[in-house]
Amino acid sequence: MAYRISEDCISCGACEAECPVSCISEGDGLFVIDADSCIECGACASVCPVGAPNPEA
Repeated sequence: MAYRISEDCISCGACEAECPVSCISEGDGLFVIDADSCIECGACASVCPVGAPNPEA
C-alpha cells in the first residue's frame, strides 16, 4: 500500500529529499506521492515534522 501525504503537509520538502525513488513532488500547496512509484519504505514519514505521509488505507 503506497503512502500519501495528508492535508497536514506544510510544504517543507523534507520528504521529497528523503525519498529513495524520487516519487514525491511539489503539488498545489502540498507535496504529493506518485502511488505507482512508491516502494512503501516509510522514509518520508520518518522525516516529516508534522506526520503528513501515511500509508493509504
